[in-house]
Amino acid sequence: MLRRLYDWTIEKAAHPHALGWLALFSFVEASFFPVPPHPLLGLMCLAAPHKAIRYALVATIASVMGGMLGYAIGWGLYDTIGAQLLAVLGMTESFPVAACYLREFGTEIIMIKGATPIPFKLLTITAGFIHMPLIPFLWASLVSRTISFMIVGLLFRLFGAPIKRFIDRYLGWVTAGFVVLVVGGFILASHLGGAAEQKSSRCEAAAST
Repeated sequence: MLRRLYDWTIEKAAHPHALGWLALFSFVEASFFPVPPHPLLGLMCLAAPHKAIRYALVATIASVMGGMLGYAIGWGLYDTIGAQLLAVLGMTESFPVAACYLREFGTEIIMIKGATPIPFKLLTITAGFIHMPLIPFLWASLVSRTISFMIVGLLFRLFGAPIKRFIDRYLGWVTAGFVVLVVGGFILASHLGGAAEQKSSRCEAAAST
């Protein structure tokens, strides 16, 4: 089923309203849709490298807005919708760990984890559930989604179609490098003295609670 959903998503790259589909998938993926919009973004950038930055910007803005929906689900609809949604997505066991990390580290986790393959929707729903302050949540979401999408847009804009093979193979490493540059220094400054390691241990223990 997931494979068919993925193929259906990719087909939208050739749709006359592909930009609208990209915005829609970026929006819903941040709150409940299981397929990330990155493959669709990559295909659209491959077809029109000169529009890559525009596509990445649309995906970024739509994803942040979708994150607000995920936040709202966690904040006010967790018992009626959120818990069932996480169960369908197979994230029930990850929820308490995510909640612990968000309470301990706050926006840093969204900036780091939101720029990695860890589902952004898990963070947005959890952030709403623990009532994380909205403005810091939006700021951290903007940083993480900018890293996640704009790196694809920039690479295609600068190098065009030949960069596809590189992205397919090394996108995870390149994204990780951007994360280190953007938030690594801040994290080191905030958690000197082993505090971060102690907090991480407590959060990992939440998985067995």
